[in-house]
Amino acid sequence: MFTDITKRKEAEEKLRESEEKYRNIVETANEGIGVIDNEFKLTYVNKKLEEMIGYSTEELIGKSMWFFLSEESKPIVSLIFERGLQNFENSKLKYIRKDGSYLWAQTNAKPIFDNDGKFMCITTMLTDITKQKEAEEYLEKIEIVRKKEIHHRIKNNLQVISSLLDLQAAQFRNRKNIKDSEVLNAFRESQNRVVSMALIHEELYRGGEIDTLDFLEYIKELADNLCQTYRLGDADIRLNMDLEENTFFDMDTAVPLGMIVNELVSNSFKYAFTDRDRGEIQIKLLSDENKKCKIEGCQSTSYTLTVSDNGVGIPENMDIENLDSLGLQLVISLVDQLDGELELKRDNGTEFTIRFTVTETNNQALETASQQLIK
Repeated sequence: MFTDITKRKEAEEKLRESEEKYRNIVETANEGIGVIDNEFKLTYVNKKLEEMIGYSTEELIGKSMWFFLSEESKPIVSLIFERGLQNFENSKLKYIRKDGSYLWAQTNAKPIFDNDGKFMCITTMLTDITKQKEAEEYLEKIEIVRKKEIHHRIKNNLQVISSLLDLQAAQFRNRKNIKDSEVLNAFRESQNRVVSMALIHEELYRGGEIDTLDFLEYIKELADNLCQTYRLGDADIRLNMDLEENTFFDMDTAVPLGMIVNELVSNSFKYAFTDRDRGEIQIKLLSDENKKCKIEGCQSTSYTLTVSDNGVGIPENMDIENLDSLGLQLVISLVDQLDGELELKRDNGTEFTIRFTVTETNNQALETASQQLIK
């Protein structure tokens, strides 16, 4: 008995030829290609992947995919798996070569399921972008250096302005026909305002970040400068601070906030302790619980800044919004600039409370977190 299996043999031959054809394509591809089973172990790698990662096929087969991932990339891949591999396209991941060097690769992956919908394996394709990433990192370093140099030059220019104000004030110190205190105080106040801005640029230049400021360190320096400026003879005026650590603000928040602190602390030194030999000034900055932003896709943090003293206080019949004081007018204007609220208490001294909110979109936050992960 004979059975004609010609068609079946022809189909098998075509299938073999097709498999051979696609195998040749995979083996000669410029991308590293691999297959990962349902236990996340490599079951197949092409020649290019061998070259990229530095291991032979024998060393790669059976290895867990986590073995080759850098610590920075593992959380990113874990998040992608949690989301069902939906975003595993064009992901820039960092791998570890056999010699310990790093391989940056644009990674695409596609899950394969059987007819019953059961997960079987993942096919991955890696494109070497190491040189591209090195070029990007080099440009980022240049940009950091450029911005730091800008901050450095701005700080120097502001210090020059401060010195010029000091020299100008010196011309009035020995004149008898000029109200010495009024002129010198005006110059000193202007000088302190310039210094408060110069310290921000100095802190940005010195710190690791170039766009955000460690406000705790900045306020400490500003407070030291004010204490030296307004040292009142033998009077014991103490400046205490209660500032939340790891509080970072960008320039749009840090500059007006720093000038507010400068004006209020200066006023306390100048007016709160007249005819007194001791006193206390306090600066507090605390964050409140996060509040939901009204705009979708953003997060906000509310802060409360308090500057208080136990001095003579501001009389009840004085309206701070209608005073001739440039300093308090500046404070009101700066609080408006922050979209904040200003509250004044006159019990047992003077207490200014400023409440404001810093808002950041989720996209910006995610981008910042990703950059920190990559670094």
